[in-house]
Amino acid sequence: MLCEPFYDPARSYLENFDHGPFGGFADGATHVDAGEPEAAFLGHKVYLPIGIPAGPLLNGNFVRAALDKGFDLPVYKTVRTRRYASHAWPNVLAVHPEGDLKATRETLVADENYTSPISITNSFGVPSFDPEYWQPDMAAAVAHARPGQVVVASFQGTKSDSGGVEAYIEDYRVGARLVKETGAKICEVNFSCPNEGTSNLLCFDIPRAATIAAAIKEVFGDDVKLVTKMAYFADQEQLASYVREVGSIVDGVSAINTISAEIVDANGRQALPGEGRLMSGVCGASIKWAGLEMTARLKALREEMNLNFAIVGVGGVLNAADFEAYRHAGADAVMSATGAMWNPQLAIQIKMAQREERA
Repeated sequence: MLCEPFYDPARSYLENFDHGPFGGFADGATHVDAGEPEAAFLGHKVYLPIGIPAGPLLNGNFVRAALDKGFDLPVYKTVRTRRYASHAWPNVLAVHPEGDLKATRETLVADENYTSPISITNSFGVPSFDPEYWQPDMAAAVAHARPGQVVVASFQGTKSDSGGVEAYIEDYRVGARLVKETGAKICEVNFSCPNEGTSNLLCFDIPRAATIAAAIKEVFGDDVKLVTKMAYFADQEQLASYVREVGSIVDGVSAINTISAEIVDANGRQALPGEGRLMSGVCGASIKWAGLEMTARLKALREEMNLNFAIVGVGGVLNAADFEAYRHAGADAVMSATGAMWNPQLAIQIKMAQREERA
């Protein structure tokens, strides 16, 4: 049974930003873990390496609610060095693939009928407020974490109107400095967004991704751990190249983001209004196979290349069994976006299942 989501699809991005979170995330209750945290992620003690990835935690109010509901690794939604508008409403719709969503192009009918096991499409365009807003808001969210919890900050670069590749890379450096100033100790850079100047994702442009990762690490030094967020790689040689070039620079890799599909309404028309939105990312139960597969492949390549980056498994985590499947596949941390949105008690339920197994 699905609960009222903490992000309301019936409201615009700005309405959610200003008035959310909703549902169980708005009840004011706080979960407090007993004893000392025994797990660890990138050098930080946590009670359980379970979190919510970049996306539904729009601001500090959402992040604080996630922490209070036992998500020990919440990710503050991706920010930029300057204001960037959201796509028009609707931004979230339900989709109903028959089984697993393939990595190749598919067409899905979207509606507002959110059913279990849930899959959705989300289309925001990676919006951001100015640093004047998000820096103090992020800093307050980072400070809200209790012992055994760590807030992860997410950011990405933005193409300059007048600059080329060097200006794009410099924007990542500026973003890294701004995020570092908030006090965040783990930061995720979004390489699963469209690569500025190409039609591909940045994670598929491996030389540029490596250059940007190195530039960010130079800013962070030893003070901040860097995680890269990546998409699903169908080609094993390409994935091996990414791990070889980028995995040797960064501290962690998060996989996967979403799988794109053609999203239409019941009449076959584009469901999400606006240019470039026919194709949209799908997440939830139907992409769990891809997240699990990528986790296992990343683990194998990490061992083969004698690297030590952490692996964050993402995609279709709806319950404790899904969490365990990711851990078994090799994930050092596990995150849930869609599952957590419709089940605010997910982290607590997973922690209870872990305790029962140990008893």
